[in-house]
Amino acid sequence: MNYFRLFDLPETFELDLTELGSRYLSLQKRFHPDNFAAASERDRLMSVQQTANINDAYHSLKQPLLRAEHMLALRGLKISNEQRSFTDPLFLMQQMELREQLAELQDEADPEAALFAIEQQIQQQRKQLLKALSEALVEQSAEQDQLAAELVRKLKFFYKLQQELELIEQQLQD
Repeated sequence: MNYFRLFDLPETFELDLTELGSRYLSLQKRFHPDNFAAASERDRLMSVQQTANINDAYHSLKQPLLRAEHMLALRGLKISNEQRSFTDPLFLMQQMELREQLAELQDEADPEAALFAIEQQIQQQRKQLLKALSEALVEQSAEQDQLAAELVRKLKFFYKLQQELELIEQQLQD
């Protein structure tokens, strides 16, 4: 299913999230199962299925990583659940250094300041990768799609790091 078509939106990485939200509400209103309470069993089931599709599509298009994965899948490149190792040694070293910094946070004189510095670094890297991903997805070519797929893989590392950072932040506050 093409989620962009479902919402009648252009197939682009840079989406207007406000427009996406309003189209989501409009579709939800139109296909809500309550509207089909007096309909046939078949129509009620179709309404439930369509509502589930709308929810899945909205969830995917709303989040940049899932949106990029969907765009790549539409182009024939499925990477959503793959397990692939990296060949970029600089990126791997950077990830190892960030993980070491996270592991050593408790030993810092000012763990909150160190946490903030790491968070800034992660956000900066993620922002740069998202910009590069947006640019890579503009042109539809095998080479650009491969580049976009590699950027998605890298971004997944930063999103995982962000989640770990949030857990550590909660632990520091407790």
